[in-house]
Amino acid sequence: MSYFDFLLHYISTSRHEPLDTPHLKSLVAQKSGSGTTSIDSVQTEAQTDAAATGIPIAWLNLKHWVFRSSVPNGYQQSTSLRSVFLPSAMSVLAPIVCDNGTGYSKVGFAGNSDPSFVFPTAIATRGSAAQTSRAPAVPSKPGHLASKRGVEDLDFFIGDEALANSKTPGYGVHYPIRHGMIDNWDHMERFWEQTIFKYLRAEPEDHYFLLTEPPLNAPENREQTAEIFFESFNIKGLYIAVQAVLALAASWTSDRVTERTLTGTVIDSGDGVTHVIPCAEGYVIGSAIKHIPIAGRDISQFVLNLLRERGEMAADIVREFRKYDEEPLKYFERYEGEHSVTGRKYGVDVGYERFLAPEIFFNPEIYSSDFLTPLPEIVDDVIQSSPIDVRRGLYKNIVLSGGSTMFQHFGNRLKRDLKQLVDRRLDAGALASGSRQKSSGVEVDVISHKRQRYAVWFGGSLLASLPDFYTSCHTKAQYDEVGPSICRRYQIFGSST
Repeated sequence: MSYFDFLLHYISTSRHEPLDTPHLKSLVAQKSGSGTTSIDSVQTEAQTDAAATGIPIAWLNLKHWVFRSSVPNGYQQSTSLRSVFLPSAMSVLAPIVCDNGTGYSKVGFAGNSDPSFVFPTAIATRGSAAQTSRAPAVPSKPGHLASKRGVEDLDFFIGDEALANSKTPGYGVHYPIRHGMIDNWDHMERFWEQTIFKYLRAEPEDHYFLLTEPPLNAPENREQTAEIFFESFNIKGLYIAVQAVLALAASWTSDRVTERTLTGTVIDSGDGVTHVIPCAEGYVIGSAIKHIPIAGRDISQFVLNLLRERGEMAADIVREFRKYDEEPLKYFERYEGEHSVTGRKYGVDVGYERFLAPEIFFNPEIYSSDFLTPLPEIVDDVIQSSPIDVRRGLYKNIVLSGGSTMFQHFGNRLKRDLKQLVDRRLDAGALASGSRQKSSGVEVDVISHKRQRYAVWFGGSLLASLPDFYTSCHTKAQYDEVGPSICRRYQIFGSST
């Protein structure tokens, strides 16, 4: 392996190792002839360069460690990354990963383990708030802020500032994304503008961007997104990834994942909508996707309703109620707060609601009569609707994603109920065949991991750190040559299979 191959191999495979691991020391010593460089001095120089360039510090740690040691023949000692790494892959600043959800947006730089900013996907502009309507919304076309005149287009707030200014006279709060889809392109463009310049404080011309999209997103939406980023922001390159694929990549951090595969079933439950999405080798099986109209916002409203009036529930969960009644001091929790306007202090006893909140995924009839199918049955139907040759892989790798899946033991409950459904079907099949054919069983596993809350963003950060990311992006030159239609399709990368 050449010296250059060693650098790329380390960055792409074990970049998240601590700097002082024996593995890295032995590799560097083997390639450079010395492993005696001071770790503290390397860290200091790397942090200085990271602050000045925005390049992930893990790359700079490696660069400083190697180039302060003796350099192999044929390589000139230098502190410039441009003189060592491939110009197309490593001479650019860290890509920006932007995951815009219905409730919250997560933004940051590739190579980091957590997003730099998490704030509500809301924008406050001059004028009244948008009127809600039962009729389907018609998305507006991109407005291209660069072509507009006047300063009134700059008078707006996003995120927490937008909510704080919602009561300011003359301002109205708008939510540009509904049910995962962009509803107002003009507001979304302004939202992206402040995200890049005010929060990330980055020059878009110097960065590649990785954006996320919901499943079954219309190709026209990709074109409009590319039009905004290439023409208004003049970015270097763009990759639009499906959220489910990024969530599968984030699950590789779990100890229970033995192979890096992009085949699995993703349960993505955020603030506005819950999706169950089957993926085979990085490609979404669109015909089998199902949506569940229950998500974080519904859970919050359900808990508020229960706190207002504690009503009778289904008979099969009476046992849980009895546990709370017999030992209230053990199971009830009291939350103290202060009214934001009057300043009056108040307290709320939360008891039954602690287990009833996530229970609406498994017994939705306790919340609404509009939707009655439990989540395990939805997941089973999705996998059964997929091609038969990938079903075992979909059952084996069920990945949780989003804040509404963070309830304690949520994955264990889902695995138990889903396993019971699968076993009943296998037993019924064996009985119908007269016990002449008996299945060897189907492995069902639900993967929970530490990055579950921001799984989509972390998966984007992980994949955008790979050298393959730059070759998979559509660049500004390609966009100028072909046009927005080039962004209708993207190459799948990152899987080891």
